[in-house]
Amino acid sequence: MLKILRSSIFAGICIGTAGFGFLASGIQAETYGSLVGAVLFSLGLLAVVGYKLKLYTGTAGFIEKNQVGELFLILLGNIIGCLCLALLARVSPMDIQGAAQNILELRLRTGALRCGLLGIGCGFLMTTAVTFARQEKYLPLLFGVPLFIVCGFTHCVADAFYYLCVPVAFMKAHALQILGVYACIVIGNLIGCNLYRIVLAKDQY
Repeated sequence: MLKILRSSIFAGICIGTAGFGFLASGIQAETYGSLVGAVLFSLGLLAVVGYKLKLYTGTAGFIEKNQVGELFLILLGNIIGCLCLALLARVSPMDIQGAAQNILELRLRTGALRCGLLGIGCGFLMTTAVTFARQEKYLPLLFGVPLFIVCGFTHCVADAFYYLCVPVAFMKAHALQILGVYACIVIGNLIGCNLYRIVLAKDQY
């Protein structure tokens, strides 16, 4: 369990670093979510795959039923890793907190159900990208990550980083709503990650 937790924390750090770059590029381009930032975000997943780390959306599509507890231990570790980068973001001279709050406000306006449904799209793309990466085909990673960002799909680990960057007062004021949205994203990612297995995998056996 400790080995899994260490690996998942470092995976969270990788995704948090990618999220940091995504927010920073948006600030510098004076736009929300620049395409450059979306492409740079790919390095986070490339690092996870290259280091063979435990990431929630990189694992959920490959686990068995008896490994569900392990999956949520991975998510916990990912969130801790994101917290490390969120603390670093708070000392940045750039308005990372403001950019993160813009994303969180968008999530709250979108609502829990729609965020969860958008999470399905992200989960599908992440499992697809990782499936090819395990075959040493890395191009889908470079396309899949920018695609889910451009589409506005929700990723529970990236969102954990964004939420943890937001000013504490805002978090406290909307805590229950944020938890509801986040829970739906986690579930949506889980469904999306297993979409291939749900729809087609039985036909392959």
